[in-house]
Amino acid sequence: MSETSNPGKKLPLHWKMAIGFAAGLILGLIVYAAGIGSVSWAQLAGNACPALAPGAELGWQCRPLLKLFTEMVTAPAGEIFLRLIFMLVIPLLFSALVMGVSEMGDIRSFGRVGWRTLGLTVIMSGLAVVLGLVMVNIFQPGAGVDPAQAQQLMSENAERTQSIVAGSAHAPKGIQMLISIVPDNVIKAAADDAILAVMFFALMIGVGTVLTRSKAVDTLREGIQGLFDISMTLIGLVIKLAPYAVFCFMFNLASAFGWDLLFKLAKYVAVVVAALAIHLFVVYSLALKFIGGRSPLEFFKGAQEAMVLAFSTASSNATLPTALRVADELKLPRRISRFVLTVGATANQNGTALFEGVTVIFLAQFFGVDLTLGQQVMVMLVCILGGIGTAGVPSGSLPVVAMICAMVKVPPEGIGLILGVNHFLDMCRTTLNVTGDIAIAAMVSRGVEDPPAEQLSD
Repeated sequence: MSETSNPGKKLPLHWKMAIGFAAGLILGLIVYAAGIGSVSWAQLAGNACPALAPGAELGWQCRPLLKLFTEMVTAPAGEIFLRLIFMLVIPLLFSALVMGVSEMGDIRSFGRVGWRTLGLTVIMSGLAVVLGLVMVNIFQPGAGVDPAQAQQLMSENAERTQSIVAGSAHAPKGIQMLISIVPDNVIKAAADDAILAVMFFALMIGVGTVLTRSKAVDTLREGIQGLFDISMTLIGLVIKLAPYAVFCFMFNLASAFGWDLLFKLAKYVAVVVAALAIHLFVVYSLALKFIGGRSPLEFFKGAQEAMVLAFSTASSNATLPTALRVADELKLPRRISRFVLTVGATANQNGTALFEGVTVIFLAQFFGVDLTLGQQVMVMLVCILGGIGTAGVPSGSLPVVAMICAMVKVPPEGIGLILGVNHFLDMCRTTLNVTGDIAIAAMVSRGVEDPPAEQLSD
């Protein structure tokens, strides 16, 4: 190949996202460390800002530059990117799940894949929660928190904490949580972002297409395949904006908080991150090797684009399109990957389950609530169920943490203690969630191949 044919070679998307991530983080830390964000336009021009009456708002000229920049540029840019993704998630999730089930060919194949997926999800989530509980009990991060700093953090986050606790009180529990999975109105469920209910409806449509043989059903299947193709095409266009969105996310985070909060809760953050890393790189590597029959090194190399996007957006749902494409690049059968990844975006959240377990025990240690072994086992079981039912959106696990705290008599308002570091930890646990989905798809796929004709038609 001549040298003139190479100039068009583009930098891979995951490297572009990594550059955006690093640039946003470094620039944000510089702004935070230099205190640039506290200066206003008026001060730059050498003018004084007028004194304000109580309750009055500053004019834009007197508002800090950082606040203006984030409110007018980086925050809206990141929000628009996520909205574009979430706008397409419902049609993508519906079409991918219907096609994944319908392509199984018969109910017995669907049953085998479904049971294997459920079994591996429960096992991997259980291992994640046990690992987290062991580490939080060994290192006792809640026992070493400075009470004065903790009180300051909780008072700063009091308003948001009250909102989360109030939301957890109204969330369905027990049998009602199970009933809520079955929608009485699927349009309303989609409008309310009740992802599990939409998934249940899609599963039913998929089963119906398998059981019903007619020309009309074949036409419907082709239409749903068309919806999937259109959704993937549009999301492919949106994903090209990811490096810029990643820059905005990291700049907002770093310029607002710096590293201070991470240092204040360093032991808690270290326990969560270490447990997530061990589960991701040790437990999943062993599972991929012995259950999936795959090289962990090749797997993680192939999954890195989805991992970077998951870390940057802190949303399993937003990363679903990229995860589906990564699964294709890893040569996973499409009928398996569509089903497992679509279900896993909400139902297989190992990182979330681990985080919930560690956080509840951490808060119990801080408040001096001595949880018995039986109570910790109950926390573990609820965390596994919570990981299955948690929305795949940023900070979707916080209401579940508040609910579990209330169950074991730990003050749920203590959640305000970790709100400052939650977004960083959300990025870390989402990386495990998304990578775990792809890993389970690889394990379920062992020994399964798509028929050649199906691959060509897709």
